[in-house]
Amino acid sequence: MSSVTAIPEISKDAAHFQVVPGEVPVLNIRNLNVRSKNAQILKNINLVVPKNKITVLLGPSGCGKTTLLKCMNRLTDLYSELKLDGSIEIDGEDILSGKFDITQIRQKMGLVMQRPFPLPMSIYDNIAYGLKIKGIRKKSIISEKVEKHLREVALWDEVKDRLKTSAQRLSIGQQQRLCLARGLAVEPEIILADEPTSALDPISSRVIEEEFLKLKDDYTIILVTHILRQAKRLADFVVFMYYGEIVEYGPASEIFENPKTDILKEYLRVGH
Repeated sequence: MSSVTAIPEISKDAAHFQVVPGEVPVLNIRNLNVRSKNAQILKNINLVVPKNKITVLLGPSGCGKTTLLKCMNRLTDLYSELKLDGSIEIDGEDILSGKFDITQIRQKMGLVMQRPFPLPMSIYDNIAYGLKIKGIRKKSIISEKVEKHLREVALWDEVKDRLKTSAQRLSIGQQQRLCLARGLAVEPEIILADEPTSALDPISSRVIEEEFLKLKDDYTIILVTHILRQAKRLADFVVFMYYGEIVEYGPASEIFENPKTDILKEYLRVGH
């Protein structure tokens, strides 16, 4: 894709889609702004995320997609220079309020990062770790759930005979699926995925994509990508961002087949 400087500026009357008729909202973001010392990173973000769908955050590098994802599970707390205002509601509660427990937030929202980071322990213990966070101690239940979550990510048949070996001996594609399984073990409502296939080969990428399509039956998935083809394969809904703003939001078919703003039309043309 060519440089984003070739894309025209956002028009002042760009249409913003904030409500999805007929869908059950699971996450409601209102008037969210994120500022650093020298810049405003996110500008007045309003977004309703529907339940049991894949919502893709799409846009060029540096447009604020990852920052928005980090806001959703309060990873922005790790950066003291960032200042947030607005609200992010899940189950009717604002997770940006000081009274909300961060551990509880991160159990509701499992995170899959660009590069997998398996814990320095066995395959089995990587999944058991997430279960123990939930307070599960009975070995028979842990073993049952380890198998369940490894099956959810299509990894069980590949590792069932070496569960006690180091997770770091797995291929990078297997590690990514293991990290996804570990996140599922805490029984989140939402899976946050930040370019989860960017470090993977095409075959491993397709496996991850296929698992996301299955997982949306039980989870809400919010996926960051700048790969247009991937967005078209996976998205039920698309949030197109540019320079910290939501330019367009709606069903994937509407976004890809009938873009309303010049900026999105040019992005789709260049990235086709």
